[in-house]
Amino acid sequence: MSKLWLSILFQFSAGVLAFLQLQGWVVWPDKPWLKSIWWLYATSLFIAPLYFYSTKLSYEHFGAFWNMRLAGFGISTIIFGVLAWGLIGEIPTLKTIVCLLLALAIILIQVTNL
Repeated sequence: MSKLWLSILFQFSAGVLAFLQLQGWVVWPDKPWLKSIWWLYATSLFIAPLYFYSTKLSYEHFGAFWNMRLAGFGISTIIFGVLAWGLIGEIPTLKTIVCLLLALAIILIQVTNL
């Protein structure tokens, strides 16, 4: 697996975990521990290294930080949109759909290095 794909995989995994870390209390309101600061501390031990290695591997691939910074923004935006719709039931408006398409465009521009 190339460094770019591994970086994208780490970015995707971290984005999903970060969504569950920060919005888990809305998805599962019957779990009060999801509102605890200790939940944030504990899950950060898994999320931060994923973001670190995503950045490290993308820098080794591209030789610059901006590519994965912008692609990571797009990946996280799409993850948030899909999970908010699927787990919380927030139906995307036309404005949100356009933003998600723009996020996809950012990802494609950055990873193809045009």
